Amino acid sequence: QRCAAPSRAPARPGPGGAAAGEEPAGLPQQLCRASGKASPRQEVFLPWTGPGSQRVARELLAGLLRATGCGSVAEFLRGKDDEEEGGFAAVMALLKQELTKDTWKHNPATKHVFSGTLLHVTRPWLSCHLESVLPPSLLISDDYQEENKILGVRCLHHIVLNVPAADLCQFNRAHVVYHALYNHLYSREAPLVEAVLLCLLDLLPVLERARRHQKETRPTAPCDEVLQLVLTHMEAEHRLALRRVYARALPAFVQRLGIQIARHLKRLERVVLGYLEVCDGPEEEARLGILETLRCTVQHAWPRMPCRLPVLLKALLKLIWDVHTDQGSTPEPVKAALLQAATECLILLDRCSEGQVKVLLEGVYSSCEEGRVRDCIRKVQENT
Repeated sequence: QRCAAPSRAPARPGPGGAAAGEEPAGLPQQLCRASGKASPRQEVFLPWTGPGSQRVARELLAGLLRATGCGSVAEFLRGKDDEEEGGFAAVMALLKQELTKDTWKHNPATKHVFSGTLLHVTRPWLSCHLESVLPPSLLISDDYQEENKILGVRCLHHIVLNVPAADLCQFNRAHVVYHALYNHLYSREAPLVEAVLLCLLDLLPVLERARRHQKETRPTAPCDEVLQLVLTHMEAEHRLALRRVYARALPAFVQRLGIQIARHLKRLERVVLGYLEVCDGPEEEARLGILETLRCTVQHAWPRMPCRLPVLLKALLKLIWDVHTDQGSTPEPVKAALLQAATECLILLDRCSEGQVKVLLEGVYSSCEEGRVRDCIRKVQENT
């Protein structure tokens, strides 16, 4: 016998075929309980679970899906077709009282049940549930515990990716999400900052659309505000984990701003020079990210590069020499990637300076006896 998803609308069939309007039936409630332990998107072992409980939860979930004739949890939650209402509304109705400001921490599984079911509902089905999923996501992200902040930010990111921009802009929702995320940029925890930056990169186009429609005249856009704060933190940051997170995200912000990155060149130059000097471990994620940032910056703001040529050329040549003479644990493929990225930056600088780099490198090439360094310089000189 199939169980119905609870609904307040009279005589409307639920996803299992029974009449709606009954008391909340066993199926959604059991789905809530099982998904907190059995959802494949959750951690393998949560504090209140073990292999046995997870196995039972997976078996229960599989039985519930067979009873409804659904092939997956996502299909059950969204409905089999456009005319059939899925079970996600029923699940959220059951979770509503457990996801208030005063109750959501009473049961440690509630947040995982919510996030696990939310991540199964994608575009275009999520937009009609925006009013029920956005407040809990903001609530969880605003907690003092880092793990809850990250969980809430990931929920917000899923919403941003799967809800149309027009719905996010309505009632100023996108700006509410933006301000919640922006405040997290003051955190010193690398996993949280990384999750926030990834979410902001997908939210910024939505905010730009809202600015265009509202014809705002503010001189600084949200992307400028975020980049200003990120560059400020990068200048003073000494922890390698955070330096890597910032450096990985920076090229995407440069691409987003395009020629408008010229507004930030003074501070960006200081960051680039500082990060190129410091080795950050075997994988060199920070320096590779900064070299990609420099490449993107030269491509977009090339008219402003000739005046910065002496400083940038010196930093890139020093990097090439440091990589060549490095006797540490850096793997050869990583060294090759650093040298290739630095060479590409030199080639771009040469193009935007009308051959000045080639002229300046002639003396270096003739006096240098190191084969690897000479190879990099020769690539620049041979490039036309």
